[in-house]
Amino acid sequence: MAKSAKDVFAETMTPEMIEASDLRAKELLEEYDTLQKLRKALDLTQEHIGQKMGKKQVSVAQIEKRSDFLLSTLRDYVAALGGELELVVKFEDHAPVRLAGIGKKVFSEVPRRQSRFRRIAA
Repeated sequence: MAKSAKDVFAETMTPEMIEASDLRAKELLEEYDTLQKLRKALDLTQEHIGQKMGKKQVSVAQIEKRSDFLLSTLRDYVAALGGELELVVKFEDHAPVRLAGIGKKVFSEVPRRQSRFRRIAA
């Protein structure tokens, strides 16, 4: 029977070693500079991300190659990784400001456009 990584760690490492390992893993994740590297570090495939985003694998590959895309696309990608996107603006001589609501999908009913032509009763 297979053992989980958590069980193996508990059997072979002290709590201090596990804590240090978790800290190092977090540090490594913070070092990734591309979406592709981050996805690979989390051991996820483009196919998996595509399924979560409702897109094909080729679309995920294209997203990972871009350097400029919509915030909503980035938010959806990060959510498919299991994370949450936060935007923080940093200024000199000012505390960082967290932007809320940027890139979130907002669905509202759009009024139907009136036809320029009147219907003529027959």
